[in-house]
Amino acid sequence: MGYIAMSDNLNDNGALSDCRPADADQHGDALGVFGRYLSLWVAIAIVVGVVLGELIPSVPDTLATWEVASVNIPVAVLIWAMILPMMVSVDFGSVRRVGREPGGLAVTTSVNWLLKPFSMYLFAWFFLTVVFDAFIDDATADGYLAGAILLGAAPCTAMVFVWSLLVRGDAGYTLVQVAVNDLIMLVAFAPIVVTLLGISDIDVPWSTVAVSVLLYIVVPLVSGLVLRRTLVARRGSTWFGEQFLPRLSPVTPTGLIVTLVLLFAFQGDTVTDSPGHIVLIAVPLILQTVFVYAVGYRIMRWRRIRHEVAAPGALVGASNFFELAVAAAIALFGLDSPAALATVVGVLVEVPLMLALVAHANRTRDRFAVAA
Repeated sequence: MGYIAMSDNLNDNGALSDCRPADADQHGDALGVFGRYLSLWVAIAIVVGVVLGELIPSVPDTLATWEVASVNIPVAVLIWAMILPMMVSVDFGSVRRVGREPGGLAVTTSVNWLLKPFSMYLFAWFFLTVVFDAFIDDATADGYLAGAILLGAAPCTAMVFVWSLLVRGDAGYTLVQVAVNDLIMLVAFAPIVVTLLGISDIDVPWSTVAVSVLLYIVVPLVSGLVLRRTLVARRGSTWFGEQFLPRLSPVTPTGLIVTLVLLFAFQGDTVTDSPGHIVLIAVPLILQTVFVYAVGYRIMRWRRIRHEVAAPGALVGASNFFELAVAAAIALFGLDSPAALATVVGVLVEVPLMLALVAHANRTRDRFAVAA
């Protein structure tokens, strides 16, 4: 299969607690500690990030300036480190097999582009302009709605590789799912946003799209391919699968925790200055994410698509390409706009929420077709 050998050690609760290679005693139990207390590590990372942003603002302020086309380089490096284990494990034989089982790709693509943008609009409109009308003025609510629309129109490009790894996904199939979404996004993002926002002169930051695809797909994929072929040629496939991949496994959770610290450090002022509105914005974003995941996951199960394809496919639609959404919100409405705040809230809630969905996917693995 296209998933990596170490992923078989994930427990059915979605935690990494049993992600110990056979030689764990020799090489340490770092990954087991991460997994056993993953929820605690996430909570600590959030608190540390907010405190860092408040007490030593010069650190996140400096790191935040390291950008190329609105893509933060430190975060990009961390994400690159997180997805390298998945890219190293890509079985290009499984990529070629995608054509023999197109159902998962069809479901993922349909949910991402025929459902997600429009359901995001409906959830955000209903809660931000109707349910929370007494708490948010009309102009601000419209700005929050615009930010939610930008999030809904951009499915995840990078972090989905991490979610796929955690649910033991087929690495090759996940790569194809993400690549197809990126190609569609190049032509569909602007028309969908224009339609839902009613803006005819939207300026899509294409440089952000291009740089993100290069950083999050092309570079790690090529690096993983070269590393895999070099190590297999020198040490053999048995050593690669049984020794190297397990040793590489702590990279993903470590990168995830450090990424959370940075993200919340960057947005520390937002968290402390507007806690009430952050909660109000988070409600429709969370419900929408769970809804899209549930629809995609249920259809995959109904179509009897194997879990290694179904789980990552459902998670692709549930998560967002937040770099593009934030960049577009700033370009269209300004750095201090309600739309930009809404996209930032999307960043803040996504990782903890996606970890919960990963846990659900792992708990329900036995309800799906068995991998061939």
